[in-house]
Amino acid sequence: MPVPRRFDRRPPERDTTRINERIRVPEVRLIDETGNQIGVMRTDEAVRYAQDKDLDLVEVAPEAKPPVCRVLDYSKYKYEQAQKIKAAKKHQQQIVVREIKFRPKIAEHDYATKKGHVERFLRHKDKVKVTIMFRGREVTHPERGVMILDRLAEDLIELCQIDQRPIQDGRNMTMLLSPSKAVLADALEHSVPTDEVDLDSLEDRDDPGENAPDSTAPAVGDEAPEGTDAEPGDESAVLGDDARDGTVEPVRTIQSDAEKENVVVTDDGNIVGAEDEPLGSLPPPPKKPPAKKTPAKAKTQEPAAS
Repeated sequence: MPVPRRFDRRPPERDTTRINERIRVPEVRLIDETGNQIGVMRTDEAVRYAQDKDLDLVEVAPEAKPPVCRVLDYSKYKYEQAQKIKAAKKHQQQIVVREIKFRPKIAEHDYATKKGHVERFLRHKDKVKVTIMFRGREVTHPERGVMILDRLAEDLIELCQIDQRPIQDGRNMTMLLSPSKAVLADALEHSVPTDEVDLDSLEDRDDPGENAPDSTAPAVGDEAPEGTDAEPGDESAVLGDDARDGTVEPVRTIQSDAEKENVVVTDDGNIVGAEDEPLGSLPPPPKKPPAKKTPAKAKTQEPAAS
């Protein structure tokens, strides 16, 4: 946890590189701004030589005898050094070790769940430490732990490589897995393979809306009545001559329960009401009489107690 600045009593970090008058040695080996070596000379003369060219005398090798100093722009030199350190950190890959624990009597579903976690860690390019925890007398059967670890390594053979074989450490058995070269090269994609679809076959299919059968047309196999010259799709041939003349009236269906109860079918096939009334003029259902309102009782006021 970083220490708050107001409570931090440590002195501020200062640059330990010695430049110009901070160089206390009597003589130095001088290198000019172009990289050519001038030779050993007195320190005050080297500082004067750098100031004449509006540059700094920087000590680059303090352990040498005499120390090596170079003439350059110190601010530009610090910036270039910071950029080099930043670029080196950018290309460095931090190794993260994850740990997941199994039990010798692990169930199949729990095994599949933990295997999915290990697969996720490996795809994130992290190392995984797999631990088998033994309790009580389970430690006398280490072959069960070896069997689980070998099964896990075999199931994830495409994603991992074994850095450390299963070893017994007290009541725990550990194995170390690292991402395979295919995972590090991003050659394996985290996607479920699907069946390829032939696009040409889809284009060759007919649109179902274009060739859809007409719902009003008769079904296949329906034939016109004998004695008519009409085609199978002609409705007038099925209905007869009256339909062709336009004299057939539409059949009225009985919709409500009241109509079903108050209808009579005559000998000529006409449907009339129970009292020879047309269906359209059936009497409405009787109305319920309004409920009688009872007058509210007047409240009697009790005499006050004396």
